Amino acid sequence: MKTLRLILGDQLNSKHRWFKNEQDDYVYCMFEMRQETDYVRHHIQKLVGFFAAMRAFANTLRAQGCHVVYFQLDDQRNTQNLTENLNLLIHQFKIQKFEYQLPDEYRLDEQLLDFTNSLNIAYQSYSTEHFYTNREELQTFFKGKKQYVMEMFYRYMRKKHNILVFNGQPEGGKWNYDKSNRNSWKGTPEIPPFKRFNNNISELLDLIKKEGVNYMGMCDSNNFCYPINREQALDQLKYFCEYLLIHFGDYQDAMHTKQANLFHSRLSFAMNLKLISAKNVVDTVLNYWRKFGEHISITQVEGFIRQILGWREYMRGMYWAMMPEFKNENYLQNHNPLPDFYWTGDTKMNCIKQSIKDSLNNGYAHHIQRLMITGNFALLTQTHPDEVDYWYLGIYVDALEWVQLPNTRGMSQFADGGKIATKPYISSGSYINKMSNYCNTCFYNHNEKTRDNACPFNSLYWHFLDEKRDQFFNNHRMRMMYSLLNKMDKNKLLKLKKRAQRIIDNPDQF
Repeated sequence: MKTLRLILGDQLNSKHRWFKNEQDDYVYCMFEMRQETDYVRHHIQKLVGFFAAMRAFANTLRAQGCHVVYFQLDDQRNTQNLTENLNLLIHQFKIQKFEYQLPDEYRLDEQLLDFTNSLNIAYQSYSTEHFYTNREELQTFFKGKKQYVMEMFYRYMRKKHNILVFNGQPEGGKWNYDKSNRNSWKGTPEIPPFKRFNNNISELLDLIKKEGVNYMGMCDSNNFCYPINREQALDQLKYFCEYLLIHFGDYQDAMHTKQANLFHSRLSFAMNLKLISAKNVVDTVLNYWRKFGEHISITQVEGFIRQILGWREYMRGMYWAMMPEFKNENYLQNHNPLPDFYWTGDTKMNCIKQSIKDSLNNGYAHHIQRLMITGNFALLTQTHPDEVDYWYLGIYVDALEWVQLPNTRGMSQFADGGKIATKPYISSGSYINKMSNYCNTCFYNHNEKTRDNACPFNSLYWHFLDEKRDQFFNNHRMRMMYSLLNKMDKNKLLKLKKRAQRIIDNPDQF
């Protein structure tokens, strides 16, 4: 039976069952499409990275004897629409059956469901065989519970998959070492150089510019540094284990002007394209630690595994549990526009400038820069979550909606009213000063509250708490802060609110 198999740009799993059988009756198709380049304004490194990885994957399949039809962006046959391209190939090759792997984005899932419902040939969907969980597992686990708390799901995953567990109890005596993962980095220990692959993407860069795709950010045509094939992804993972894991947990929340990467693995791009699986990453880290890690504490290993086995699987499960309504949530009724400096980094706030410049230069910022710098400021200035989502989905090379949306709209912006985060992730300048060296060379003083040189985060923080009293009145995790707010001198609060409102009204002047 002549079968057409679709491979999406984030389904580059060479270990999938599809590729273990005889390939004579299968036609594989992959498309570079304006449908995907244009639904949001992407970082240029994200665009070339996806296309470079897709082309490398197509070449790998061809080398294995697979029949691959690949439409480049400027291919004359390319309709730039997924289902139209599929129909074209179904007629051309007289296809009798259509097969696809389940998409991880709701919009593509709906598009393919509509397409298959209109087909007059057989069709079948498959798992991508990448995650530990299926779409529904998280919902099943939390059935009947009032809150979907990640920590409970993480412990369930540890037990189910026997990861850092001994006789049903956590190895080392604790389930979570998060309190040990909050050190700031002050120049030591020495950070190994960033692992670069120097993938030449000059041809792709020229193609995207020629086709007039609207993008943001910067890209070196001779130096796309992220893995674009499985071999490079495994090399990146090996480098992380040998040189970075030893201090990952200690400094995973740290920020520094001279270190964009610190001890982070930078594996998210390769993982989200499925070049390497979550289980592959976790097993490799555990095996390395048990064999060679006599000088690596469990706090480093657990901190990393929690990001993969806990946070990543949890966010995906929450995405499928809450869509499509989740995309329109705005519990706090925030409606302000995103400041222009999010697209340029042109601001006197050094923490914002550094985080956005890192993002524009590298298509990357680690989770605390995203959550407690750019996300924190957007929430404190009461920015509409639609605008925040649009920016986050476009600017990061690893950003796909299944992982971006629950992190941004839920965890970062609290737009879901607490389904993901039990309290808003907000802070004044004191937290930023504690976790970084950004404040050392900033135009603003993190200790000042209302003067012209006062850190904007300070007044914005108290203004936000005062403005959102009704929404957080019954939140027990906010009681201490509201107790402090209620005891604050009224004139002092008024001065804070006036300065905060000036910032909100004219954020690009700060």
